[in-house]
Order: sequence, then structure tokens, then C-alpha cells
Amino acid sequence: MSPSQPSRTGGPGTVRWEATTVPGPGHDVPLRVYRGGPAPRGVLVWAHGGSWSAGSAAGWHPACAELARAALATVVSVDYRLAPGHPHPAALLDVLTAMTWAQATADGPIAVGGDSAGGTIAACAALAWRDRRLPLAAQVLVYPPIDPRCQAPSYGRDPEAFPHRAGLLAAWRAYRGTAPRHPAAAGATPIHSTPDEADDLTGLAPAIIAVGSLDPVADDVRGYARHLRAAGNTVTFREFRGMRHGAFLTDPALRRWLGAAYSRRTS
Repeated sequence: MSPSQPSRTGGPGTVRWEATTVPGPGHDVPLRVYRGGPAPRGVLVWAHGGSWSAGSAAGWHPACAELARAALATVVSVDYRLAPGHPHPAALLDVLTAMTWAQATADGPIAVGGDSAGGTIAACAALAWRDRRLPLAAQVLVYPPIDPRCQAPSYGRDPEAFPHRAGLLAAWRAYRGTAPRHPAAAGATPIHSTPDEADDLTGLAPAIIAVGSLDPVADDVRGYARHLRAAGNTVTFREFRGMRHGAFLTDPALRRWLGAAYSRRTS
């Protein structure tokens, strides 16, 4: 691990953070590590949004710092590789690398989460973690796109709402590449580009799921929450009335709710 000089963000020294790297499969994975409070409770590995082809840990800096403060946790924000230059499974492998590092170094429980495209990656990471039979305290999924076909009615309710269906379809294609499914070799872990590919949703980490009522992905997110419950998983779900896609970056109330839900789940 190669850390930078620690610094502070937010209020009067409530969150300390540092940039670092951890060894990945053939390359180093950059991280930003935020420690919320004097005794953070567990580690939440976070994947930023950006349609799998944009965004960065630096761009999500204020939101992840606030999440660490709200959750009283250590948040590890992953600068994963982006499509189209690095299609699936590159981003997921980088997040799994960060989770492996967190598991080896953390004193408390670890969880995984993400917003938008990062939420999709986090859901797939939770599946891979289950298949590896490793403990995971929670999966925190903030308006994750689920269906690469974008067929749900909510995509057509407001043609001006972001993300537009045509743009999201293009983003899915760039992210998934020419071979979207990466089934396991003998004895290996399946690597999914979306949880929609998984045949088995049983035995997953408790899910904390949030979506806005005006979000085009809302129907898919509601459906995934139902599927998780039907498979016997614990699900904490909230639909925020009037909230649109992208609110993780702009809405402190959403981040406070996520932090409180994480704290309840991991305490």
C-alpha cells in the first residue's frame, strides 16, 4: 500500500482521509479512504456512479466524506477502471480487490455499496463475495441500473429525465463489451455484469436500497428489491418521493439515511 499524507475534510476534523493504492490483477487500484469519527465502525467499500465510463473517486470526494461521517464508518472509494477502454469485468475486479484489501486490514465488518453504475457493480460484488463464501455485513445499493434492455415503464414516464433510455442502453453496451457474461471456469467464481444475470439470489448480504420516485431506473430497483426479498434476503428499501437520479452527490438527506441504515445494520 502506498499512502499519501492524511488530511481532513468536512467539519472540525470529523473525517480523515488519504489517497492510497493497493495491488490488483496486473495493476494498482487507486483508493480514497475516509475515516468517519474517532472510532469508525467497519469498512464500506464504495463504487462511484458515472455510467461505468465516467466519474472518479476525486469527483465523489465530498459525498463519500459525508457518507463516512453519517455512517461513522471507514468508506473506501474505489477509482475503478472505466469503460469503454476497460469493459466488464475490469471495474468489478477492481472493487473485489478493494474488498479483499479491506477484509485483510479491517478490524470490524466490511460492506460494499455504490450509487448508479457503482450500485450495479456493488450488487455484482455481493454476489461474487457470497460465491466465495466470505462474510459481508451489507450491500448498499443506491438507484442501481439492473436491466441492460431498459424495458421497464419508468424509463418512458418522463423523456427528459436522466438517465435517458437511449443513453443508458449505449452505456450498458460499452460497459458489457462483446462478451457480457463471464461464467466461472471449473471451481471459479461467476463474474456478472448485472445481478439480472444471476440464477440464484439466495444467501446474499442484507441489502440497503434507495431510489427516487422520479428516477427512470425506479421500476427496476423496486423489482430487484422484491426479488431479493423473495429469495429470503433481508432488505431495507426506501423510495424517496420527488428524488431524481444522481441525488447521492447532491442530497444530504439521502446520505444521512444511508449512513443511519448502515449503522443499524452493522452495529
